[in-house]
Parts: sequence; structure tokens; C-alpha cells
Amino acid sequence: MKELNKKVLSLLEENARYTNKQIADMLGVEEKEVVRVVKELEEDRVIVKYSALVDAEALEERAVQALIEVKVSPQKLKGFDSCAEEISTFPEVTSLYLMSGGFDLAVFVTGKDITSVAKFVSEKLSTIDGIIGVQTHFILKKYKIEGTSVCHTDNDRQIIQA
Repeated sequence: MKELNKKVLSLLEENARYTNKQIADMLGVEEKEVVRVVKELEEDRVIVKYSALVDAEALEERAVQALIEVKVSPQKLKGFDSCAEEISTFPEVTSLYLMSGGFDLAVFVTGKDITSVAKFVSEKLSTIDGIIGVQTHFILKKYKIEGTSVCHTDNDRQIIQA
């Protein structure tokens, strides 16, 4: 990857709300060059999505989040992919990763409450062919979200960029 592409990408990872002009000024290049680089990164699917980092504890309506470890029996000629593809279709699933170690897939899910997550596991996830075991871990508190420390005190909430 070209050095300019890496620098633009790094700045967008730091703050996706930077304008092309701000990025150009920070890097000492023309704005049209930044526009070209961003477009290229989007077309090549290096930049997949722009999103806001949300501290769920600051919301009135809080959802329940869980990490589900899934053990899979790989399918002939497809390995883990077909099972992962099926899991990824569920709207409850926010992230899905193939892992090394004691389990095969890490599935992050969000539900309105513990019961809805339990229902997802028992009625949807565990019924998929090839799944031989699941272990659910509910997320109780977040201390750091995608590289950003979220420090909570009794009186205020502050976000510190790591």
C-alpha cells in the first residue's frame, strides 16, 4: 500500500469525520489527492464502512451484548465458511470472527435483554448444521471500545482517545 494511502487511512481511523480538506492540510497534500485516495480505498473495500463509536452506557435504552464462542465441525470442501455465512445473516449478529484456540468462531450479538440473546442461541444459533457447542459470555462493562478508553465516574462520563 502506498504511504499516502496509509496516512489517509490512519487519519480516518482516528476520526472518520475529518474532511478531505482537513486531511490534506494535515498531510501537506492537495485536497484532490485525498479525494482520489479515499475513493480508491472505498472502491478496493479497504474502507468498508464509516461509523460512530457509541458508549452504550450513555443511552437510556440499553441493549445486552454478548460474546458467543462457537465450536464447529468443519464441512467437507467448505470448512467453516458455510456455517459462518449462515450465522452472519442473523440481524442479532454484530461481528463474527474465525478464531484460533479452544473454539472456532467468535460471534458478537446484541439483544434487547438476556432472554432475547438466550432465545437467539437456543432457537437460531444452536440449530445450524455443524455447530457442536456454544458458550455465551455477557458483556457486563466496557472499559475500552475499539482503541478508545471509556472512563466512567459517578458524576461525569469522559472519553479519552488512546
